[in-house]
Amino acid sequence: MDASRRTALKALGASLGVAGLARALQPLVDWTPATSMDELLQKHYKALTKEELAVILRRLEDEARDTYGVDVTIEDVRPTPGVEFGYALNLSICIGCRKCAEACHNENNHDRSTNNSYIRVLEMEKGSLDMGKGSVDYDGPVPAPGKFYMPVQCQQCRNPPCVSVCPVEATWQESDGVTVVDYNWCIGCRYCEAACPYHARRFNWKKPELGASEINPNQSYLSNRVRPQGVMEKCTFCLHRTRKGQLPACLEACPTGARVFGNLLDPSSEIRWVLENKRVFVLKEDLGTQPRFYYFFDE
Repeated sequence: MDASRRTALKALGASLGVAGLARALQPLVDWTPATSMDELLQKHYKALTKEELAVILRRLEDEARDTYGVDVTIEDVRPTPGVEFGYALNLSICIGCRKCAEACHNENNHDRSTNNSYIRVLEMEKGSLDMGKGSVDYDGPVPAPGKFYMPVQCQQCRNPPCVSVCPVEATWQESDGVTVVDYNWCIGCRYCEAACPYHARRFNWKKPELGASEINPNQSYLSNRVRPQGVMEKCTFCLHRTRKGQLPACLEACPTGARVFGNLLDPSSEIRWVLENKRVFVLKEDLGTQPRFYYFFDE
């Protein structure tokens, strides 16, 4: 049903354009069918009542059990007031091992056949910050002489270009700074992917392939539940973990301690210490995206 919904909306978008598609979809927001069309025309996440969302979560859990043969728990984990997440990465001690990308792959229930991850690790020439010359396909022992390594993922921008181009408002920024996607509302137009200057969005070209033993059963509606075919997805700073006081999976997997995560609004947090005591920089600062993901070198 979901695939049919997105296929029809894609065709409509192609003929009407972005503005026309948004206007044409407006009546669907207020239509509440009482039949099996519920799934096809499910309300936007923001319009769901607590009771309606509970029904959807149980349906998704049943679908996961029927499809993958495993019991999962899908929660709706909301932001905590007074929290704005930030991330920092020490490029002086990142060794390019890609353990962060592997942890992201496993934590977020990515398709196993494509080895997808929200993190790309670039092997860079020392003395240069030209991302266009970085290699993601490096082999051999790491760290290599004359190289440094720059992991790149969603920058959780304060001014996210991916949000403004979405014709159906399927992606938005939450109060803790995390930009999320309502996978059931996304029509897969890929405008957000084109708008992101960090190559941080992924498109599900096919139904994800996962074995029962490979599935992380601890899931959240807006983060790591198994995404359907034909929708966009992205890093959410592991909100199913971090909004519960845990750390992102990529940080826990880092063997060198290169990653720092925390609450930007807490003056005693480690992330604030880094911002106040290190010479940090953000990627593509000239674009005005204002990332919450920072990089620094030890001096």
